[in-house]
Amino acid sequence: MATSARPRRSILYMPGSNARALEKGRGLAADGLILDLEDAVAPDAKEIGREQIIEALKQGGYGHRELIVRVNGMDTPWGRDDIAAMATSGADAILLPKVDSAAMVQDAEKVMIESGAPDEMAIWCMMETPLGILHAEEIAFSTPRMGGLVLGTSDLAKDLHALHTKERLPMITSLGLCLLAGRAAGIAIIDGVHLDLADDEGFEYSCVQGLEHGFDGKTLIHPKTIDVANRIFAPSQEEIDWSRTIIAAHAEAERQGQGVIVVEGKLIENLHVENAQRLVAMAEAISATKKET
Repeated sequence: MATSARPRRSILYMPGSNARALEKGRGLAADGLILDLEDAVAPDAKEIGREQIIEALKQGGYGHRELIVRVNGMDTPWGRDDIAAMATSGADAILLPKVDSAAMVQDAEKVMIESGAPDEMAIWCMMETPLGILHAEEIAFSTPRMGGLVLGTSDLAKDLHALHTKERLPMITSLGLCLLAGRAAGIAIIDGVHLDLADDEGFEYSCVQGLEHGFDGKTLIHPKTIDVANRIFAPSQEEIDWSRTIIAAHAEAERQGQGVIVVEGKLIENLHVENAQRLVAMAEAISATKKET
């Protein structure tokens, strides 16, 4: 499933066992919601969470928001039933936790197919184990349903015995391998969470760093962080204006049979025009979501 101009600046985790949170999600400015059955739900609430997510998706009202359900792993008592139940829930995607290999993805896909999942239902994968990071390429190309990779930097840091630093230097190799795999496969790639909700400056720093690395957006654990993520991962007005300028200049040059153009002293090639078209398409998609809300 190739990436499109669908905004994924802010993807908020919401516990499936919290009915009030599921209701609140209908009015939040997040581009996507991860309705969670895994880490955010206690063992004795797994089945209730599953039922509440199914009911919330049935009721609808989430508008443009991309709806992704994080299920429990296939090696748990709940994983297979989670996938079977969500296959026909109306969710946009199923998010698999702690993916180590392509085989894990394909095993989950078999359950989806057996349970009647529509062809357009995507699979997303949490990239949060050392083995999963080393197999990022095979995971990204494991199925035509693959829609995106989500970094699980908290679990990864634990397994690496690494520290959570502002610059995230212990994570750079892992982030880079997943970005390479995601971009090679043409799928979405979403950065991990920032755990310290009192650290506004650190959160903004991590968003800017994620943007600079090439992520499409950031996973979030609290609604108060949505606006910052939306602002940072959206094209700036300056970028949009410049993109439209070089697109128009390139189109005019093509009409005149010119292969190379210079705009405001800068050499413009096809690669610059392609990136400009991507930014403009994303800006227009973001504008469309604002009109909806």
